[in-house]
Amino acid sequence: MPIHLHTHNTTGTGDMTYLKAMEAGVDIVDTALSPLGNGTAQPATEPLVATLQGAEYDTGLDLLKLAEAAKHFRVVADRLTRDGFRDPKVLGVDVNTLLYQVPGGMLSNLISQLKQANAEDKYYDVLEEIPRVRKDFGYPPLVTPTSQIVGSQAVLNVLNGGDYKMFTKESKALLHGEYGKLPGEVNREVRKKAIGDEEVITCRPADLLKPELDNYRDEIKGLGYYRQEEDVLSYALFPQVALKFFEQRKLECEGKAVAQAAPAAQTVPASASGVKTLYVEDLTGNSM
Repeated sequence: MPIHLHTHNTTGTGDMTYLKAMEAGVDIVDTALSPLGNGTAQPATEPLVATLQGAEYDTGLDLLKLAEAAKHFRVVADRLTRDGFRDPKVLGVDVNTLLYQVPGGMLSNLISQLKQANAEDKYYDVLEEIPRVRKDFGYPPLVTPTSQIVGSQAVLNVLNGGDYKMFTKESKALLHGEYGKLPGEVNREVRKKAIGDEEVITCRPADLLKPELDNYRDEIKGLGYYRQEEDVLSYALFPQVALKFFEQRKLECEGKAVAQAAPAAQTVPASASGVKTLYVEDLTGNSM
């Protein structure tokens, strides 16, 4: 089975990580074109390709073609920065990432949360708070979703200027045991603040859930949206998004039915029969 490695370049050591991994036998590494690479993204593609040229791990990629692609994406990157989706804070190397061990994706979310709260000046305070929250929470792994739970709680602690004055519902669920057993020892005082005297779940959390699939099936049938079993799963996992999708699908189907019932406005040439319309959306959001 091919071994695939993905890392972010927040510490500036992504290229070195990849080179050492290649020496150890990794088969695939993730990179990003230079305009969108580095920082909390993956290491840039072009420098790594150039480094490996003529060596054992030569990628065979054409640097001239990569440069042409990068030229296009520089425009995209500038637009993302201008529109506020790409923050300069996540682009550079930050030694604090080594100290606080915050992965790139988590870092981007933290900045977004602080922006929404108009508290970007609290960025380094939050970085300092993360290791403490993680220790109190029993060292949950810093991957989605637990990394976001730790990060959000650290932001909440800093913004409220206190020691766990408030908890997110996800933090409460984590400390209650709803995400499974935590690898480390949880701070009992913090857990007490979060869930009070509730008994901590020590079994498989899913075993405590009541069967709900039939209820979901009945609900969407009652709403007139049921067409296939996949609809039930979509509704169970993402109820709000699924309902919007079902409604749009219903409107489109009704629109097509009306169009089919109406008399044809013009004769379709025989040469056009069977031709399907292909809708493509480019990176600028324009339809083609």
